Amino acid sequence: MIKLRNRNAGPAPAPPFEGHGPDGAERATFAAGCFWGVEAAFRQIHGVVQTAAGYTGGHVAEPSYERVCRHRTGHAEAVEVWFDPAQVSYAELLQTFWRIHNPATRNRQGFDFGSQYRSAIFYHDAGQMEAAIASRNAEQQSLRRQIVTQITPASAFYQAEEYHQQYLEKRGHPGCAATIR
Repeated sequence: MIKLRNRNAGPAPAPPFEGHGPDGAERATFAAGCFWGVEAAFRQIHGVVQTAAGYTGGHVAEPSYERVCRHRTGHAEAVEVWFDPAQVSYAELLQTFWRIHNPATRNRQGFDFGSQYRSAIFYHDAGQMEAAIASRNAEQQSLRRQIVTQITPASAFYQAEEYHQQYLEKRGHPGCAATIR
């Protein structure tokens, strides 16, 4: 018997979380192309206390890199950022998000293309949603092309395989592909 998955089923349910992140920290989740460079950019910010490269926004539980790259899960490569709001604001994280990628290219950043490289902000509460919308509207004023960034509720975040974590840092690289606007 062949089971066909329902492509319209919506985001995968959230798995149980191991704790809630570092004490006093808040969570933000961003997709802006290849997660290696996105994670590296956020790790450089004073007040970011923890990051993880992973997958979110899809319809399959426990996705793997190979399945995501074959466009079989609907997930975006994303970075979960835990930050100390006393040291860095969500608004400052949003400024970094807009700076590190081209939000006007659909499903593509630099030489990477596919829906897993889409631009998205996954908000965790109403305050983050409002801040994301306001920052998108402000950023749009400086661009001629229409921003295609998705602003959507956070769903299950699946940490990527260990070799993807802090990938560039482990190899002595400060970042990856150039942002082309």
